[in-house]
Amino acid sequence: MLLSEFDYYLPEELIAQEPLPERDRSRLMVVDRSRQTIEHRFFYELPHLLREDDLLVLNNTRVMQARLLGQKETGGKVEVLLTEHREPGLWEAMVKPGRRVGTGIRLFFNENLVAEVVDRTETGGRILRFFKRSSGGELSQEGVDELVEKVGNVPLPPYIHKPIRDPERYQTVYAASPGSTAAPTAGLHFTPRLLEAIADRGVKIVFVTLHVGIATFRPVRTTEIEHHQMHTERYEIPAETAEAINSTKGRVVCVGTTTARALESAATGRHEVRPAVGETDLYITPGYEFKIVDALITNFHMPKSTLLIMVSAFAGIELVKKAYQEAIAAKYRFLSFGDAMMLC
Repeated sequence: MLLSEFDYYLPEELIAQEPLPERDRSRLMVVDRSRQTIEHRFFYELPHLLREDDLLVLNNTRVMQARLLGQKETGGKVEVLLTEHREPGLWEAMVKPGRRVGTGIRLFFNENLVAEVVDRTETGGRILRFFKRSSGGELSQEGVDELVEKVGNVPLPPYIHKPIRDPERYQTVYAASPGSTAAPTAGLHFTPRLLEAIADRGVKIVFVTLHVGIATFRPVRTTEIEHHQMHTERYEIPAETAEAINSTKGRVVCVGTTTARALESAATGRHEVRPAVGETDLYITPGYEFKIVDALITNFHMPKSTLLIMVSAFAGIELVKKAYQEAIAAKYRFLSFGDAMMLC
């Protein structure tokens, strides 16, 4: 299938540069797959769109303070984006500019935090070992990961050009498991009060964890989508979540493509999923038969992205095209800080 099927013109002014003052005041487009209809609502109306006995599944990953600004021993400035925590004090990272940042080079982030390049990765990244430096200059690894978290900043997507005033607005209110370099953005619309209202409707709420990698922002570049190499992400399906899915009598409503990807990766049959901890490179394209997901809440995605391809696989290419055309005409806000859609 040609990648051009998933291309569209996104006006730059529709890319939301900051979150709304209130999370649940974003717009919510409701797309009914069976009736082929589109409704325009607000996110705070979600409890009335869910049914008693529905199961709402959320991704509780937390975005790491993964962006660090430092310098080399020569004084040259570097920007480091941590992409994977391998073991205490040891991280996989992207370093830019990466030229002349070879094995053995030390990077300094403040008077207390130092990193040494110990290896390169196959994808052009670096393996960094971090050290905590005492006032006397001695290096140790005790408490170094906590110091990395303190020194770093939340990395924002490349299409957001304004600094965020409150970094917690790039976290979901239920974020609990650090490990992502990007937020599961469909979850940014929820508030504690909204979650309480959903539970009061008789909807059960459970969690998975999928740590979102920086590769989520990379567009597909192959002419045919089947030739794209999907990136790998770590995920976990707790036993209580698997049990809830396997026993639910209602719909499984996934919040975010990350949640959907985790559940489909662990699926063993229709509404059957196993507890799992591992990595997934599942690439969902049109023709894929969903085993777990009955409804999907997601934001509006970039052209030619694996996320848009997945949404099209779930709701159909033509219906998604129609929905995006309506969203642009109605000046919906797009991407991470933008509005949402519910495909049901």
